[in-house]
Amino acid sequence: MYRTAIEKLLKWKKSKYRKPLIIEGARQVGKTWLMQEFGKQEYDNTIYINFDSNPSMAELFAYDLNVDRLIMGLELFAGRKIDPDNCLLIFDEIQEVPRALASLKYFCERAPQYHIVCAGSLLGIALHPGTSFPVGKVDFLKLYPLSFKEFLMATVQKQFADLLDRQDFQMITTFKQTYIDALKQYYYVGGMPEVVQNFADNKDFGEVREIQKRILYAYEQDFSKHAPNEIIPRIRMLWNSIPSQLAKENKKFVYGLVREGARAKEYETAIMWLSDCGLIHKVSRVNSVGIPLKGYEDLKAFKIFLVDVGILGCMAGLSPRTLLDGNSLFTEFKGALTEQYVCQQLKNIEDVDVYYYTNDRGSCEIDFVIGTGNRVVPVEVKAEVNLRAKSLKTYREKFSPEICVRTSMADYKKEEWLINLPLYAVGQIASI
Repeated sequence: MYRTAIEKLLKWKKSKYRKPLIIEGARQVGKTWLMQEFGKQEYDNTIYINFDSNPSMAELFAYDLNVDRLIMGLELFAGRKIDPDNCLLIFDEIQEVPRALASLKYFCERAPQYHIVCAGSLLGIALHPGTSFPVGKVDFLKLYPLSFKEFLMATVQKQFADLLDRQDFQMITTFKQTYIDALKQYYYVGGMPEVVQNFADNKDFGEVREIQKRILYAYEQDFSKHAPNEIIPRIRMLWNSIPSQLAKENKKFVYGLVREGARAKEYETAIMWLSDCGLIHKVSRVNSVGIPLKGYEDLKAFKIFLVDVGILGCMAGLSPRTLLDGNSLFTEFKGALTEQYVCQQLKNIEDVDVYYYTNDRGSCEIDFVIGTGNRVVPVEVKAEVNLRAKSLKTYREKFSPEICVRTSMADYKKEEWLINLPLYAVGQIASI
């Protein structure tokens, strides 16, 4: 399958300022496949090192971090010479050997000719203060589950994804039923690569659900294996509360839904742990609007979304029968799936900051407010074709934005200050 991140890797390869690259992302989002596929496409040779349960590599990096010595050790391990111009070095699960993480500084400073990409499912945990981390000596790339555009390419036809890129909305509207059907499938299947590949091959929703359950089980095993013992119960309770948090009309995170009487300080570490693993997106409130949005962030109010819409449906027990019931899927959980889907697509867009807005009285709520460099764009999310925009009008009267976006199942339409953007085209919002 095609991942747009390959294009970012190509840009990294060609950059004269290239540093060792770290790919961050949750377990099962396709980091290992992406690195290996990139190696196959762009290099004569690839040397793949998995640091998980690899004592010989742990020993190699434990002795010292002399780059010439490390290269010699890697050559002995791989059984072949490393040509810096035509060989990709892949360090997988690098967080398991902190000294390997520290070595990236020396590769950057003393041997920049080597092409090194690294990944780790729990890398965010390893990046906390206390770990010897090569600050300023590495490049980063975040990898998420497949976007809806990538899902289209894997399951329908590439031409439909290309049509979205061209933003030919007259033609898109002609074939809108194809996009709507694919979107319903994406809500259920989600974007985890193994799940999408299986669905593309077999179109079996039962198999989709079994794979999603296995992924969920692997996540829960990670809680027990890697989290500090004292916060494991809180991580589990918080994780399991997310579907009910998103089912509320007001999706602001409420600690009392995790456990009656729960307080913020009890669960802050659990939220940070899940966020560092890439399993949740924490979207903060802004109480006013300006550039940069971070300057208006309210740290006490936030929404929590999962890494993937398919995983949310699995946790909530969403039945595949809802796929057959007209547009009922889009009202399930009071729009929880729709807002999760939109958040996921926005997170896939590079250099876009994602927040939400409510006024102090709570009478105006904008589902998402995004920062795209020098512009702030409010985005109202509608699960069906409902085009009432009371909150957007209130927001506009207060902040006078150049443009507002309402995304729903309605067709594309551009008015004086408002763009009606179909949900299946929300991934195009930055370029539009």
